[in-house]
Amino acid sequence: MEQILMIRRALVRDVKEIKSLNDRYREEGNLLPRSLTDIYENVRDFFVIDEDGKIGGCVALHVVWEDLAEIKSLVIDREFRKKGYGDRLFLMAMREARDLQVADVFALTAIPGYFAAKGFKEIDKSVLPHKVWAECVKCPKFPDCDEVAVIANVAEWFATYGAKFGTEEVA
Repeated sequence: MEQILMIRRALVRDVKEIKSLNDRYREEGNLLPRSLTDIYENVRDFFVIDEDGKIGGCVALHVVWEDLAEIKSLVIDREFRKKGYGDRLFLMAMREARDLQVADVFALTAIPGYFAAKGFKEIDKSVLPHKVWAECVKCPKFPDCDEVAVIANVAEWFATYGAKFGTEEVA
């Protein structure tokens, strides 16, 4: 029987699986903890990989300000890795940023090389708006954050990298 794979917006019923996925891979050191409440409150930010009802990965795009959004919680379950699903989720987040007409997308990450391979540039965290740091006080790494800030302009990203990730569209 053929498996049906979809990448779709998260639903409320997906929240507990997103939380479980986040918790399992947080132990690898590449994700920050997210509470169940936080995921419920931000469920509209998430996209998921759904294979016959099993959530195999997720990503969130959180709008921070009129011209800035953050990619968060990009994680792929081990059994779904090496199939290009991370790239597909990443592209969904970038398309969402473009559709919302957000100028720039950033991430705070423990794996800056992943984002660099996708055209993001490292920046000093201090150039990000103070609003970004409101969430940081809840983090167990605060105030000794070891994450790296990376950023990309959405229009430039689509013009330069869009074709590599399966789209010829330009923002």
